[in-house]
Amino acid sequence: MKELQLKIVSPEKMLFQGAVLSVKLPGTEGEFSILPDHAPLISSLHKGEISYEIEKGSPQKVVIESGFVEVKKNIVTVCVE
Repeated sequence: MKELQLKIVSPEKMLFQGAVLSVKLPGTEGEFSILPDHAPLISSLHKGEISYEIEKGSPQKVVIESGFVEVKKNIVTVCVE
């Protein structure tokens, strides 16, 4: 099964770094999901929850105020406040 490498960073610390199955993000135009082999993307993020699955059926959540995400070659980098 393909995975994504997810990194969630804030100005203070690294919030999460590791392999995940999927990521759901609160985009400024609405919520969207990232799965393996997603097209390259850069997007701004709105106040809400980032949800990611390390294994099927066990979502982890991080609440954010704002930020942005870059997706490139199955690497998802999220910078948040």
